[in-house]
Amino acid sequence: MFKPRLLHSALALSFLAGAAVLAPKVAFADPIPPGWQASNMEAIGYSELGGRSGAFKMTIKQANGKWYLFLGHLWHYGFSIVDVTDPKNPRYVKFVDMPTNNWTIQLTHHDNILIAAMEKQAFAWGGDPNKPFSEGAIIFDISDPENPKELSRWKTGATGTHRNSYPGGKYAFMSAAAPGSTGNQLVILDVSDPTKPVEVSRWHQPGQMEGEPFPPAAPRGFHGPANLSPDGKSLVMAYSPSIVNLDISDIAHPKVTGQLQMSPPFLSAGSQSLHTSLPLWDRGLIYANSEASAERCQEGLNFAGLIDNRNPSMPRLMSLFPLPHPPEGAPYKNFCERGGRFGPHNTNQEIHLPDVEKPGNLIYLTYFTAGLRVFDIKDPVQPVESGWFLPPQPTKRAGPQPPNDLASQTEDVLVDTRGNIYIDDKHWGLWILRYTGIDQPAPTAK
Repeated sequence: MFKPRLLHSALALSFLAGAAVLAPKVAFADPIPPGWQASNMEAIGYSELGGRSGAFKMTIKQANGKWYLFLGHLWHYGFSIVDVTDPKNPRYVKFVDMPTNNWTIQLTHHDNILIAAMEKQAFAWGGDPNKPFSEGAIIFDISDPENPKELSRWKTGATGTHRNSYPGGKYAFMSAAAPGSTGNQLVILDVSDPTKPVEVSRWHQPGQMEGEPFPPAAPRGFHGPANLSPDGKSLVMAYSPSIVNLDISDIAHPKVTGQLQMSPPFLSAGSQSLHTSLPLWDRGLIYANSEASAERCQEGLNFAGLIDNRNPSMPRLMSLFPLPHPPEGAPYKNFCERGGRFGPHNTNQEIHLPDVEKPGNLIYLTYFTAGLRVFDIKDPVQPVESGWFLPPQPTKRAGPQPPNDLASQTEDVLVDTRGNIYIDDKHWGLWILRYTGIDQPAPTAK
């Protein structure tokens, strides 16, 4: 029997389905710049960050079915928020302003608390020494990720903070300047009431404070971050000149369990002589690296390697990562000649976050002019490079560094639990990549 009402409904559904197919998808992403090169890696998305190139430290949060990436900035005062729910179509949400004439490059968060660092901006990086600056940190409520709200500010009384860490709970671990100190120190901050942060304790290497004997040839200073153990009783830190195991079971009185001096013999260039430590708690290992600082390798030897930390009182260097080589046919015989800095920088650090991929057999390492490098550490005695990504050389300068070479300088990396890799650069926007090489971990989220 003919049923006109049902036929009408079927036609309507058919029309709507066709309209949905024909309707253009809302596009947010900017075109992926051409000229990139890769091995076991592909670029899947890109954002110009609203015209604010030079993003820096990143952190990520899921909320209300969406994924939000927060990025500090080198050349702009504040941080950006990008909706990366669809990594192939990132949506730039907004820029959150912070005080001017400061470095506002460092972010860390857990749950709904985000800590944004403020630091006196050096003249060579765009700071004006004749203008006032703010310092310390601003604590934000990001329960609404698209509309952060300032809760409080904390000051060091000196030049501010650098790479801090907030793994959740009661304490934040700050890389903080202090009056009369050479280099930053570890400050443990009680943020249980984020509107009223309170210093609990601090620790520094011998020789940092005025009047203390300064050991010859060894740099002193804490770049950060500190890494909290799963039981909350210890920290692992790259704190020049050593990798340090610190007992904080008595939070008011931290004490050293053991340390391994790395500089000298490796790069001796202040706090960045030891830039990063990343504990692989389940394997008794620490990944560690220095930070390249001079253009075209005009400095001491940088390193990236693994440390056996099964006995925290006697950590030992286990292996060094191989030096990246230029791609076949490159117009330079080594990466020093490509221009800018060449050497290790940041790794996938914010592993305390539920939305960040946990360390397995892969170490993701930004390498300035050598782009992003991926190292397989399945055999920790013999790490091998298993993938890489090189952004193209930039055609325009976004900021004053590096001062001589206009060169791609890949800065930070974060990998989410879906397997999306985010990197940023001094003169580019946000790149979103996928790794296709060996030992790729299975995604734990969609």
